[in-house]
Amino acid sequence: MEPHIDATPVPPLDSVPPPRPRSQPQTPTAHTTSTADRGSFCLAVCSCGWKGPARRSRDLARKDAAGHEAADTA
Repeated sequence: MEPHIDATPVPPLDSVPPPRPRSQPQTPTAHTTSTADRGSFCLAVCSCGWKGPARRSRDLARKDAAGHEAADTA
């Protein structure tokens, strides 16, 4: 059996650096929301780290974002 010569060599695990610890998100003074597409779904995201549920409707994702901003001001 011949070795597969077209294969990409994989580096040994010792040569790969360990993952860096996640930095703590900084608390912004105001919430900035937007929508993000994930395949056929859309979700609302905020600068504070909040994420809304995945929706098939962009309009519902925008309403989730508006509700999050309104809850912050209340």
